[in-house]
Amino acid sequence: MNKTADTHNPESGNVKPKPRRRRAAVNRGRAENGSGNRKPRKQPRRSQSGGFKNTLLLTGIEILGLSVAAVCAVIMLLGYSAGRFSGTSFFGHLLPFTAGVLILIVAAALFLLGWWKLRQWLRRYSEFLTPALSLSLALLAPWLVTHDQFTLAYGNFRTLVGGKEEAGRMTISHQVYAAYRRHDAAQLQKMVNRSQEYRQAIEDAARSFAIDVHLLHGIAAMESSFIPRDSHDGGRGLFQITRVPETVIAQARKRLNVEKIVLENPRHNAFVAAATFKHYLAEMKDDLFLGLLAYNIGPANGGLRFIMQQYGATDFTTIQPYLQTLPRDYPIRVLAYSLAFRLWQQEGRLLAYEEGNNAMRIQRIGIPGLRAGL
Repeated sequence: MNKTADTHNPESGNVKPKPRRRRAAVNRGRAENGSGNRKPRKQPRRSQSGGFKNTLLLTGIEILGLSVAAVCAVIMLLGYSAGRFSGTSFFGHLLPFTAGVLILIVAAALFLLGWWKLRQWLRRYSEFLTPALSLSLALLAPWLVTHDQFTLAYGNFRTLVGGKEEAGRMTISHQVYAAYRRHDAAQLQKMVNRSQEYRQAIEDAARSFAIDVHLLHGIAAMESSFIPRDSHDGGRGLFQITRVPETVIAQARKRLNVEKIVLENPRHNAFVAAATFKHYLAEMKDDLFLGLLAYNIGPANGGLRFIMQQYGATDFTTIQPYLQTLPRDYPIRVLAYSLAFRLWQQEGRLLAYEEGNNAMRIQRIGIPGLRAGL
């Protein structure tokens, strides 16, 4: 028998063909039947979503910081330019101010271009550097706001934007500051000390009618110097209450929860005064100066509104020339006293307006009732 031929014969039963490897099938099965229900293809999507949110957050912080710094810079530069070039001459005032605005626009464009290049360079090292730098610029704003030069520039900026209304407000505000400056410090301190006996009653009345408590202190100081008495002109008590609308008495009774108002009671007197001032303030459309003036004039001669219509006056500045000394100066003197009480509460003492930087400091604190802050 030929063994060699038998060995190579494919029909021989002793030799079995090698099984085929199914690597592709095994790999496909593993890919299809992998352990658990995990979907590894979605993991990059999650990381991309998280990265987009982080980028959006950092960009928002960067824009916020730059915006705060830009607002402060614009107020400072425009306010300084408005004060420096204030006037009506074209070549001496208007043209230089316009040139300053143009320079500000060019400087802003150059700054943004430089910031973009700096941003690209900083992002090579860390994506947190540019937001941190913009926040550092924004954090300079609180320091800048407390600076005396910013106070002056901000006042000029308000006048520039506010126009006639702001100019009138600033003029009257400085009348208040001047009136405070003329007060005798020792006498003013004695009045503040006397007011402590009635402090709680005044605070309760101010809170009940949503009035600045220092304003109510100023009215009491002007009316009675915190020495309650009946005057020859009919004024009674701490706030020298005379004739008031019946609706005012009703409101005071309701807030006090009493059936009868006793004006000799300082608490009752304070509530009637607060209700009266609130009434006239609403009548004068929340104009503080006109509200105080109407409170002082009362219903006599038809009230302040009738007087203003008679003379064609529209605000406190235009009605002043038509009034006698006391009604005309009443709001100024009340606000000067109110300013003293605010200073005493916030500073613990009455600042001398003319000493050092006290003038700028007092102007930053502001007059009670006037929305002059940032």
